[in-house]
Amino acid sequence: MRDLGAFAFLRRRSRALAALAAWSLLPAAQTFLLGYGLARALDDGFLAGRTGVGLGWLAAAAAGAAAGAFGTGRVHRAVGALAEPLRDQLVREVVARGLHRAVRAGRPDGGTADVSRLTHQVEIARDSFAGLILVLQMFLCTAAGALAGLAWLAPVLLPFVLGPLALALAVFCWSLRPLARRQRAVLVADEALADAFGATVAGLRDVTAAGAEERTAAGVAARVDAELAAALALGRWGAVRVVAVAIGGHLPVLLLLFLGPWLLRNGVTPGGLLGALTFVTQALLPALQALIGGIGSAGTRLAVVLTRLRGDPLPPDGPSPDGPSPDGPPQDAPPLAAGRRARAPRANAVELRGVTFAYGGRATPVLDGVDLAVPAGQHLAVVGPSGAGKSTLAALAAGLLAPRAGQVRLCGEPVAGRGAAELAALRVLIPQEAYVFGGSVADNLGCLHPGPPGDAALLAAAGAVGAGELVDRLGGPGGTVDPAALSAGERQLIALARAFLSTAPVVLLDEATCHLDPAAEARAERAFAARPGGTLVVIAHRISSARRAERVLVLDGADLLTGTPRELLTRSALFRDLAAGWSDPAGAPGDADGVDPVPGAGLAYHRGEVVAHRSLRKP
Repeated sequence: MRDLGAFAFLRRRSRALAALAAWSLLPAAQTFLLGYGLARALDDGFLAGRTGVGLGWLAAAAAGAAAGAFGTGRVHRAVGALAEPLRDQLVREVVARGLHRAVRAGRPDGGTADVSRLTHQVEIARDSFAGLILVLQMFLCTAAGALAGLAWLAPVLLPFVLGPLALALAVFCWSLRPLARRQRAVLVADEALADAFGATVAGLRDVTAAGAEERTAAGVAARVDAELAAALALGRWGAVRVVAVAIGGHLPVLLLLFLGPWLLRNGVTPGGLLGALTFVTQALLPALQALIGGIGSAGTRLAVVLTRLRGDPLPPDGPSPDGPSPDGPPQDAPPLAAGRRARAPRANAVELRGVTFAYGGRATPVLDGVDLAVPAGQHLAVVGPSGAGKSTLAALAAGLLAPRAGQVRLCGEPVAGRGAAELAALRVLIPQEAYVFGGSVADNLGCLHPGPPGDAALLAAAGAVGAGELVDRLGGPGGTVDPAALSAGERQLIALARAFLSTAPVVLLDEATCHLDPAAEARAERAFAARPGGTLVVIAHRISSARRAERVLVLDGADLLTGTPRELLTRSALFRDLAAGWSDPAGAPGDADGVDPVPGAGLAYHRGEVVAHRSLRKP
C-alpha cells in the first residue's frame, strides 16, 4: 500500500517499539533464570547438601516467571498500539481504492471482492501482523535468554544447541517463498469464490431465466475445488515446518543426551547439563514452534494480504501447479443456456399424449386427456376463453409444469426428468410479463444463445422482430438496459429478440405481444414463423394472431379442436364467436395483416383480447 513499507510504518511508531523492547527484557530474564536457576539450585544447593541455597535459586526462578508474566501483559499492550493503526490505515486504503475501481467500472455499489478485502482480509492483516510481532518478540527474548544462560553455564554447550537451531531456521527460511505462493493462491481462490457466490446470489433470476443453472453450478463448483486444491497444497508445504522444528528443537536434546557422558568429563556439571536440557525443552523448543508456526501462517498471510490489498491484479488464467485455476470454470463446463447447439427436431416438435393436469390433488383438471401433435416447422395458435388452460398448456409443453398423467415430448424427447439447460436447448418460452435485467443490450439479447452471437447477429435478430429502433435508442449492443425505464411493450420487444436469437427449435409465445400494437405483433410473429426449421406456438392475444397461423387449437372446456382458421369458422362455434367481433377490411390503411384490430362492441373488452362476451355454443 502507499507508504506502507514495513520499516516506514514501524519508524513512525518508534515510541511503541521502544515500549515493546523495554518490556521484552522481563520475559528474557525469565528464560535466563529458568535454566540458570535450576542449574545453580542443583549444583550449588541440593548436590552440595545446601538445601536452603537450592530453594533460594528455585525461588529466584519463580520470581522470574512472575516478572515475565507481568512483562508479557505489557508486551501485548505495546503490540496493540502497533496493530490497530495498521488496521485503520488499511481500511482507509481499501475503501479509497474500492471506490475508485467502482466508479471507474460504472458500478457504484462496489464488488464482492472489495467486501472480502474490507471485512475479511483487513482483519487477517491486523491479526497476522499482531501475531507476527508477538512470535518474533517471544523467540528473540527466549533465544537471547537461553543462549546467554548456556554461555554462562558452559560455553561448550553452545554449539550443540546453536548449530541445529541455525540449521532449522535456514530450512524454514528456504520454505517461506513457496509457502507465500500457496498462501496467495488460497486468498485469490477465496476472492474468486466470494465473487462467484455474490454474482450467483444476485443473479439467481437471471440464471433461471437463461436456463444456466448447470453452467453456473459448474463455475461455482470449479472455484470451490480451486480453493480446496490451494488449501491442500498449502498444507503439504506445512510439513516443512515439522522438519524444521525437529531439527532445531528435538535434535539438540538427542545430542545433549547422547554426548552427556563426554560433556560431564569435559567440565560440564550435572546442573549445567540439566539447565541446558531445560533451556532447550522448556524455552527454545516452544519458542521455535511458535516462530515457525507464526511466520509460516501469520507471516505469509500478512505478506500476501498486503499485496492483495494494494489492488494487485489476479494472476493470469491457467491452472496452478497444485490444482485447478481459481479464475474460471473448467474448460469443459457447459456454455450458457444450452451446453450445445439445439439438436435437429424430429417429426413432431411438440407432442402431448393423454396429458391431464390439475392445480391441486383434488382440483378439477384444467386439461384432461389432451392429445396434441405439432409437426416441426408449423405455426400453431391457441385460442379460448380466459381460464380454458392456454397458459397451462404452454407451461406443460415447456416443461415448467409436470402433468398428473400422460407424457410431454419436445422434438421427440420426453420432457420429464430433463434439466433446465437441456430444456433450454429445445424450447424458449416468453410469458406475458417479459423479464429484462439490468446490464448491456448484448447481455439481454444473447443470454439464451450458446455463445457470444456477435453484434451483427444481435442487430439482425432485433430488426427481425421489430426491436431495431429500440436497440439503436439504447445505444446498440453495448448500450445499457434499465428495466425500470422501459415500457411493457419495450420489454416484450427485448424478450422477443432474445428468443429469436436463441438456437431452440421451438418457440412458445404466451401472450408475449399483448403490449404491442397489432402491426408490431404481426411483424414479430411472422419473423418467428419464418425461422428456418423453427416451430411457433402462440397463445393468441388477438384473433388476428390465430388468423395468421397455419393451424389453430381451440380450447373450450372439455372440447379441444384443431384445424385451419377457415376450417374452424365452420366447425367451432367458439371460434366463430371469437372472430365475429373482428372485421376484415382487406388492405385497410395501417393494418399490417388485413384484420381490423378493433373488436366489436359486443365483446367485453375493447383492446382486442380473445375473450368471450356471452355463453358459447358447442360445435
